[in-house]
Amino acid sequence: MSNTINGTPVLVQNVPAWGAVIAMTLGVFGLVTAEFLPASLLTPMASDLSITEGMAGQAVSATAIFAVIASLLIATVTRRIDRRYVLLGFSMLLTISNVLVALAPNFVLLMTGRVLLGIALGGFWTMAAATVMRLVPDKSIPRALAILFSGVSAATIFAAPLGSYLGGIIGWRNVFLLASLLGVLALVVQFATLPRMPPRGRATLRTLIAVMNRPRMKFGLFALVLIFTGHFALFTYVRPFLESVTGVATAGVSGILLGFGVANFIGTYIAGALIARSLRLTLTIMPLIIGLAGIGMVSIQGAVAPTAVLVAIWGMAFGGVPVAWSTWITRSVPDEAESGGGLLVAAIQIGIAAGAAAGGFVFDVSGALGVFTISALILLASAFIVTLGLRISPVEIK
Repeated sequence: MSNTINGTPVLVQNVPAWGAVIAMTLGVFGLVTAEFLPASLLTPMASDLSITEGMAGQAVSATAIFAVIASLLIATVTRRIDRRYVLLGFSMLLTISNVLVALAPNFVLLMTGRVLLGIALGGFWTMAAATVMRLVPDKSIPRALAILFSGVSAATIFAAPLGSYLGGIIGWRNVFLLASLLGVLALVVQFATLPRMPPRGRATLRTLIAVMNRPRMKFGLFALVLIFTGHFALFTYVRPFLESVTGVATAGVSGILLGFGVANFIGTYIAGALIARSLRLTLTIMPLIIGLAGIGMVSIQGAVAPTAVLVAIWGMAFGGVPVAWSTWITRSVPDEAESGGGLLVAAIQIGIAAGAAAGGFVFDVSGALGVFTISALILLASAFIVTLGLRISPVEIK
């Protein structure tokens, strides 16, 4: 696994450090849980801080904005620092963020905590794929990424419903204090398992631009933006669709979304096996399946059981999207994986923002049915674009 120098583990090349991968997965779970919590605690947070729910919702927006900024700058700012310490720093920021939010007496301190979370979130995801490349041999990268992204799926399943439930029992502030313990746990396990990883590559803003200008890189990033735009437009308005189109009651909505989360968790592991066979096929088939599921839900309009099955299929397919695209980055720009990871995170965040904004506009004009129709078509188009000519082999900076 690894040797040690003065008690610190040092990576032995070509030997998988699965303990370190698990440690990073704990970090993912803690970060995504903290990201999702305000969605289930917005009303009590707003009431306690004497602000509107709209203002409280800006805590989510602030996290996303600073995640984009961090994703583009963190590799440059930390280019001389051992990656082990940078990752430990993100877990510290996660813990501090949750404590600040839990103790926040006003809106300003609340936003400060959420900004710190955005920096940790964007920075961590920027380095995630590059770090995995250094923890396991090439043949194990898809499996390691699947394990890493299972942390997202687990947070998707547990964070919002559990946060809402516990908030009613112990209060929203104590929920965030509990979330801070996840940061402490991740920090301790990462300290024990992460090897020293001196920085690699040039990691400057010029390098970031050069990576983006490599052949077909913009093409791939554009396809990724389309996929996340389509997915998050669907996901943002899935509850209105289930309630108004399918006629599902609130309890039924929770059950269907739980099915989505469980299927998403399973999908991350299926993706690892598919990627080992063909990365291009995996990149193509995931948005294709989601798009077809969306078309199916629009077509049946009202049948609860088939809709629940289609939502689960959608969740399973989307579970493979971040795994496949992170693998694409590791294979396309192995020499500058951190800069590539930053571009990947930025494209995802842009897609999320575009999906929510465009979905809202379409929803006001034609309701949930219109959102699902257009989003499904966007996803089908993205699958066609990937098939058309996405490059998956390495291209060096000239």
